[in-house]
Amino acid sequence: MKTAVVILNWNGLTFLKQFLPTLIQNTTDATIVVVDNQSTDESLAYVQENHPEVELILNESNGGFAKGYNDGLSQLKGRFEYYVLINSDIEVTENWLIPLVKKLDEHPEIAGVQPKVLSYHKKTHFEHAGASGGYIDKNYYPFCRGRIFDEVEEDLGQYDNDKEVFWTTGACMLVRAVVYHRLGGLDEDFFAHMEEIDFCWRAKKQNLSFYVVPSSKVYHVGGGTLNYENPRKTYLNFRNSLFTIHKNHEGWLFGKVFYRLILDGIAAGKYLIGFQFKHIFAIVKAHNAYFRSIKVLNRKRKQITKESTHFNREGLYKASLLWAYFFKRIKKFEGLNKRFFIHKD
Repeated sequence: MKTAVVILNWNGLTFLKQFLPTLIQNTTDATIVVVDNQSTDESLAYVQENHPEVELILNESNGGFAKGYNDGLSQLKGRFEYYVLINSDIEVTENWLIPLVKKLDEHPEIAGVQPKVLSYHKKTHFEHAGASGGYIDKNYYPFCRGRIFDEVEEDLGQYDNDKEVFWTTGACMLVRAVVYHRLGGLDEDFFAHMEEIDFCWRAKKQNLSFYVVPSSKVYHVGGGTLNYENPRKTYLNFRNSLFTIHKNHEGWLFGKVFYRLILDGIAAGKYLIGFQFKHIFAIVKAHNAYFRSIKVLNRKRKQITKESTHFNREGLYKASLLWAYFFKRIKKFEGLNKRFFIHKD
């Protein structure tokens, strides 16, 4: 077995019961591993009693999504060529893994790939976290083929071609083990959310690439651990976005961060209009956390710059997604002006 399909679990008994049997049934030629992040429910007992073929790794602490995977995959180092990072709330389809592995087998320059991610609850539509491949705009707002902000498209086969993208979703990503470990894995200071964008960005600065392979299809519940409307998620998304920009932006950092802080303030105003005061507090808290972390972020930025070779900019959109969405009323990826997408040098 050259591939390990790795689920990071924390009190996910319900999802394990629902989706692990299907994963086992539809996954051939791979070792399935559950990495447990100090669960207090009956997750471990369920796996041990019902699926002894699944390998279990018990983390010593719960350090969140990023540290959880780093701790678990460190124990698999040297055993596998590929890792699949897959959420416990993913339903896979028949032969889902085959085209993903084939893509990496045939293209050594590709660091990672993702399947097409559809909504489990509305299977005709894309799911927010990944859809058919991830991009970022000039202000580093992430979006996907099939999803711009909260606008999710129906899947009509319009994005069914293999495509190089800027980032692949952490909900279901096949990545080369050697690349994962060389980059130091996911940034543990992120805890959860957007760590895969940071990971892909760092890899692309070493001239690696990421692809979506839509012939592989999975269904994602989404928000399984932390609901999309939870202020905690708002905090992590705003803080981690600033972390990612600080670490990876090339050019005048102060200007880029300052402009992003202004945009965050506008977002807070939107929450104010909706009387969502907990989300406003979450943004303020995120900014405070960012400023407290600048010294650490500077060290990471310096190290990333030192290790960079050639920046593969494929997947960058050199225009404002905010302008396209709110002023030009573009709600679908295919409506974005193609001349603003940067392609390889």
